[in-house]
Amino acid sequence: MKSMRVCGLMSGTSLDGLDIAVVDFSYEEGKVRHELIHFKTMPFDDGLREELHKLMDPAAPLQFVSSMNMYLGERYADSLKEALQEAGIGLETVDLISSHGQTIWHEPAVDLDRAFARPNTMQIGDIAVIAERTGKKVIGDFRTRDMAAGGQGAPLVPYADHVLFQSETAGRILLNIGGIANMTVLPPSGSEQPIIAYDTGPGNMVIDASVAKLTDGQRSFDQDGELAKDGTVDDEWLESLMGHDYFAAPTPKSTGRELFGTTYVDAFWAEGDERGRSAADKIATATMLTAKTIATEIERYIQSHEVKEVIASGGGVHNRTLMEFLQKLLPEKIRIVTTGHIGIDADAKEAFVFALLGYLGIHQKPNSLPAATGAERATIMGKIAYGL
Repeated sequence: MKSMRVCGLMSGTSLDGLDIAVVDFSYEEGKVRHELIHFKTMPFDDGLREELHKLMDPAAPLQFVSSMNMYLGERYADSLKEALQEAGIGLETVDLISSHGQTIWHEPAVDLDRAFARPNTMQIGDIAVIAERTGKKVIGDFRTRDMAAGGQGAPLVPYADHVLFQSETAGRILLNIGGIANMTVLPPSGSEQPIIAYDTGPGNMVIDASVAKLTDGQRSFDQDGELAKDGTVDDEWLESLMGHDYFAAPTPKSTGRELFGTTYVDAFWAEGDERGRSAADKIATATMLTAKTIATEIERYIQSHEVKEVIASGGGVHNRTLMEFLQKLLPEKIRIVTTGHIGIDADAKEAFVFALLGYLGIHQKPNSLPAATGAERATIMGKIAYGL
């Protein structure tokens, strides 16, 4: 595989903006080498976030979905060019753009008794538009190929965790707390234990939506976990919330706004009112829900996979209350650090990962992990739009 400069583009379920990672890749002595050159988040304005939320409603008009697909392609291309210019990186030095796109629907489990029903997923932000606006080769729409091979199309980050972060001496759990939280359980490289990866449940999604409700949309997240810090967790309510079917479902599994989005949060908020809980109590309980669902899953593998540390990334690592809750729930011997300790900015990880998946895909190398997605076999994910 030849050396390439790849721009990874990632917009997640939190809808906070477009993450851009510029990464130089090479392949030496049978290993992928990498250097993160630049990372930048280009924020989405309130108007765009509102429109994207509307598109996640199954009743959203198809015309609006189709139009936003083209618009986001333009927005991604323009944001990338702006970020490169600010960093003093010439667009001419970029060899490949790798774009995850914006997920507006993800339905890995369907009723197959319906004649036309199939597991499905949709990410918008058309790669042909990005290619036309930048003149660069673009790879994207990764998830559908894994679904075609019988997988859930998610989570995809575990493949990179396996390639880049598996230790020879100790088990590690790579935890990403975005809108949804997911983890990859990596045994020591010589172990016979399998790599396991899946979505644990809500990450920031319920917390963020609760903060937006409290502030009438003026705030979109709990800065440093300060609102949750002022509240009291309702343990009885928490136990009830832990009874959601998703948490007991077998792995591999993945989820998104379809389970933990607006409908879930509206019901959560209403139940908090019925229980007489303050807004701060609701946010504290939502924060503990995320922490407990993660901790419960981590504890399953501490012994079997010789886990010594949890390496965290994603926006959730900045929520001090969430991270404090998580550390208290885990045994003292488990150390929690961020990916910054191993050379990758915690906020940059997902954009970095899609740069890596694009680098492998463009070289026609398998870039999926069936153990994580449940696919029948590894595949080469990604469709290509050629530049000028």
